[in-house]
Amino acid sequence: MTKVPLLLTGATGYIGGTVLTRFLQRPDASSFDIRLLVRSDEKAKAIQDLKLPVTVVIGSHTNAELMEQLASQVDVVIATADCDSVEAAQSTLKGLKKRHESTGKKPIFIHTSGTGVYADLVDGKHADSEVFDDTNPKQIESLPPTAPHRPVDLIIVAGDAEGYVNSYIILPSTVWGTPTGPLFDAKISNAHSIQIPYCARAALARGQGGMLTEGKNVWPIVEINELGDLYSSVYDAIQNKHPMAGHGREGFYNAGHEEYSMKQLATSISEVLVQVKRGTNPEPSSFTPEELEKYFGPYGSFFGSNSRCLSVRSKAIGWSPKKGLKEMLASVQYEIEALMAKGL
Repeated sequence: MTKVPLLLTGATGYIGGTVLTRFLQRPDASSFDIRLLVRSDEKAKAIQDLKLPVTVVIGSHTNAELMEQLASQVDVVIATADCDSVEAAQSTLKGLKKRHESTGKKPIFIHTSGTGVYADLVDGKHADSEVFDDTNPKQIESLPPTAPHRPVDLIIVAGDAEGYVNSYIILPSTVWGTPTGPLFDAKISNAHSIQIPYCARAALARGQGGMLTEGKNVWPIVEINELGDLYSSVYDAIQNKHPMAGHGREGFYNAGHEEYSMKQLATSISEVLVQVKRGTNPEPSSFTPEELEKYFGPYGSFFGSNSRCLSVRSKAIGWSPKKGLKEMLASVQYEIEALMAKGL
């Protein structure tokens, strides 16, 4: 049987390493010819030493010539390395267009974006922002082209509209949890997310959980291993021609389960700091403007934003996340202890 050539970028990352785990665990794992693009010589060798059924290519997704070449040789690209690289998206599409021209088949492009595209900067003052439904393309198309991640999303959807590729864009929300799989066991892939450790790092420095103003702003959450399930579910839905497996302008898949407010997260962080004797007040406090600049730089206002969405399409194709707010808040202790182990 001819194997399906599949290129995965970002395998040494938090999401990419999890996606690799899921595809290696699939019942039909042996039907794939998985190729990993890895920047680091050292990590590439470490992956090869694991003797996994994958081919490792050393290079960067920002190398346009290499990315185009690799994409032209596969039927599936799963991109998890950088949701904001216009150059990587363009070179991937060029390669996939060549693949279409040589095979007559439309290749599959599964791209990782993020619900930051829905961010509404409200300075932590309320949770009343528009809720984006992934089955409503007109609503998604109302987003400004300057929204976070949107420039790349638009390039990919335009490629789909040209007819040479089918695109599927997955939008993770606040990702949390401990990933599993061979690259994490070997300490090759990054085992931590971005948003929660960022907040925890700032809290360790100031001795208290922090928030913008009242911390009433909300974001959705998704557990990392359940996020990995969604990538596999999308692939299954494509193969099974599921009626909800839309692509292009109808190919957005929100990855959010329940919501949390920044105050809830900051409170959990404060409580853990008291437990580990790095704080004295179990309640959070508002960041000063100086603290926002110090800890978050130009992204300070982002931590006071709302990002609201419904994962209707994702769940319609069979994705069924179970872990929610309670489990996410309980994971805060693990993140803080991990940072403390690094000397923070």
